[in-house]
Parts: sequence; structure tokens; C-alpha cells
Amino acid sequence: MVIVDTTVWVDYLRGTTTPQTDWLHAELPVQRLGLTDLILCEVLQGVPDDRRARQVQQELSKLETFAMAGVSLAIRASRNYRTLRRKGYTVRKTIDCLIATFCLLNGHSLLHNDHDFDPFERELGLSVVSI
Repeated sequence: MVIVDTTVWVDYLRGTTTPQTDWLHAELPVQRLGLTDLILCEVLQGVPDDRRARQVQQELSKLETFAMAGVSLAIRASRNYRTLRRKGYTVRKTIDCLIATFCLLNGHSLLHNDHDFDPFERELGLSVVSI
């Protein structure tokens, strides 16, 4: 399963061409893709009006959406954050720590366009879609 991060969905929905959106466009009909509840929240927050938000929500509901947060994940994500801090990396967003840890714990790959995930890949073994 490939989890598609908010950074890719935002570009995709705006029609911005990036290597990640090209990959998403090509793989959407054939690849098993998903997102998390927090990614869904971030994407819908960025939609300018309710009508468009309903359309986006309807399209994203075709993908598997995982309920992500919980006590166990919060503890593991905070541990990963501290591990990366000790190695000299500062992850700027808590949601990124949660998403990366969720993928690590569940064996999912991540499609993203956000350098905050790079230390998770280098130091903790996060599987990312290589473009």
C-alpha cells in the first residue's frame, strides 16, 4: 500500500505538475493507494469552499482511509522524533511524525514532496516511492 501525503494531494488537486503528481496520475487507476484521516483533514482544510470540499471528499473516499492516531502511535511517533533530534534532525510538524511512524509500523510506502520525511527514510527506514 502506498500512502499519499498531503503535499502530493494539494499539488495534484491544484493541477501542479511535479514528479509526484505525474506518478500519482499514472498509478491512481492501477496501484493500491491510501491516505490517513489526518491527511484527509489537511487536504480538506485547504479547499476554498464547501462545494469543492464535498467533491474532493467524494473522490478521496474511493481510496482506503486509515484511522491513524492513538496512544500507541503517539508514543512511537514521539520516540521517533526524539531519535531524529538526537541525530541532528528537527521535524517541523507533528503530523509528519505521525504519518511517517504510521507507515513504518504498518509497512506502507509513502509518496510525498516534503523534506521533513527524508530523515525518516535515511535514519529509520521509511519506505518512500522513488521518483
